[in-house]
Amino acid sequence: MVRPIQFIVLEGIDGSGTTTQLRALAARLRAAGSSVVTTGEPTAGPVGVLLRQILEGKLESGSNGQTFDWVTLALLFAADRAHHAQSLIHPNLQEGRIVICDRYDLSSRIYQSVTAPDPVVALPWVCSINDRVPRPDLTFVLDVDPDLAEQRRAKRGGAAELFEKQSLQRNLALAYAEAERYVPNDRLVHVRGELPVDEVTNVLFEGCLGGVTR
Repeated sequence: MVRPIQFIVLEGIDGSGTTTQLRALAARLRAAGSSVVTTGEPTAGPVGVLLRQILEGKLESGSNGQTFDWVTLALLFAADRAHHAQSLIHPNLQEGRIVICDRYDLSSRIYQSVTAPDPVVALPWVCSINDRVPRPDLTFVLDVDPDLAEQRRAKRGGAAELFEKQSLQRNLALAYAEAERYVPNDRLVHVRGELPVDEVTNVLFEGCLGGVTR
């Protein structure tokens, strides 16, 4: 049985274009007559605001300038995501709207695993603390060369955020290249994120039209 794709997630390293494509894909789906809600993580909720302050370097874990460790970040992201699902994702899906999310738990599975001392131990735990949120119908991974992503971030301006170290971004890109390993039961499609914006949007839009076999 094929049902419409309703919960869509966009993923990739920082500078891969997920935020740009969130807006473009939503506009394309709305033009086709769909009711669409866009969202992203960290959210604008209370935990999400705290996370944003940490990512932007505005909040430290102690007076000595120590940063928050991967365990604390994983728990904060999971809490933000649980509230996100309860307050926005579930209600809109139940109302029949399409929900497009800029990042979801694949980000936690990859970012926290890559930054943990032992990724083999970290990944199952990160999965377990996120097991109460709905699974996406379809996840698009925008694969972009880390050097191009760095150029995009530079054009965006502003100070580099917590995870925007180029050595780390290279490791994250390698992890996203095998993202299926992190979400083995999800439907996932890799898209060449270095293509022109309109071409990427076309690929995403066409991918949304296929439905999901249940």
